[in-house]
Amino acid sequence: MAMSLYFSLHSKSAPPFLSTRSALWPSHLHHIDIQPCLRHSLGGTKPIGRQLPTTRALREWGEYEEAVKEKDLARALGLLRSIETIPMEPDESSTEYVPYRGGDLGLFGQERDWEVLDTCLNADDMKLVGSAYAFLKDKGFLPNFGKFRNIVLEGPREVTPKVLISSTGLEVSKLSPKKWGLSGSSSAVLIGFLGGVSYLLSQGIDIRPNLAAILGLSILDSIFLGGSCLAQISSYWPPYRRRILVHEAGHLLTAYLMGCPIRGVILDPIVAMQRGIQGQAGTQFWDEKLANELAQGKLSGTAFDRYCMVLFAGIAAEALVYGEAEGGENDENLFRSICVLLQPPLSVAEMSNQARWSVLQSYNLLKWHKRAHRAAVKALENGSSLSVVITRIEEAMCANE
Repeated sequence: MAMSLYFSLHSKSAPPFLSTRSALWPSHLHHIDIQPCLRHSLGGTKPIGRQLPTTRALREWGEYEEAVKEKDLARALGLLRSIETIPMEPDESSTEYVPYRGGDLGLFGQERDWEVLDTCLNADDMKLVGSAYAFLKDKGFLPNFGKFRNIVLEGPREVTPKVLISSTGLEVSKLSPKKWGLSGSSSAVLIGFLGGVSYLLSQGIDIRPNLAAILGLSILDSIFLGGSCLAQISSYWPPYRRRILVHEAGHLLTAYLMGCPIRGVILDPIVAMQRGIQGQAGTQFWDEKLANELAQGKLSGTAFDRYCMVLFAGIAAEALVYGEAEGGENDENLFRSICVLLQPPLSVAEMSNQARWSVLQSYNLLKWHKRAHRAAVKALENGSSLSVVITRIEEAMCANE
């Protein structure tokens, strides 16, 4: 896959995934339970008199709602910034008090501005995606975004197989993607399938023509559609889909904690194919420093380390949850492709050490934040939007503090 302004992470096995009250009122208001620590980051609970949104504010909230529906990031972000500057009208007839947060965006602010993240997937300008995260970070909505970006400067650099075993309890082979038919679950399916075919043949039922047709269709699917049709069928098998969610949630959470804006998570194999993603699912993120350095023909150690951590986080997540990784073959291919860009290029031994270091760092980061990872998996499993997934991550992180 050619490098671009954003990066797609995908697992080998990743075949995975409002009513308007009036023209001036935002639709499908969601209740988002802001945890105490998150409320504190939004400005505490200093009481002030109730304030009412102006007619202009209500109108712009309606326009913002339409921009979110249309997945128009530039317009949605511009409206959020505009609403920020609109003064609120005091409700002198009310004695009720409401929670205070600095720079309040209005009556619907806490539930609404998160949703700007749901427009990122259709955005071509990754700097604009970064601006959306920066805006929410400045408003105090994303206190854990980028909180661990300096982890790449910590710990020993040399990670031998023995160090990996002592730190994780796992052999290196458990952290290597498996070819289909070699892993535990796929081996059982393959053995069962061959056994079934053998039994039918012994009973005089010849299904070889059918098998030949299926094999031919599978080859065509692999060549012309990247295996998307087979992946779509496989994604309905619950254990298989669950592993994909665990893998992609690992990418997403690590990218978020490392401060890399996430464009989106694609779990539908057909959509992944349409977006040119190698593999049948993927997490798209952006690292501004890495993109700028690649454009200048250079690459610093910290940018490379951060990229590798996010890249190997899917493998680390599977190993953490299941005790071994099955997916991640395309992640390893991406790792090799970027190693070619380094000057001088890494030797085979250096590449192996970098891969082990990255897996170990991601493994430890996810282990420290298991609750957040589980929250991300559950949100993805429920088909939640990106804004809800990140909200659940923040809530889980706050619950641990």
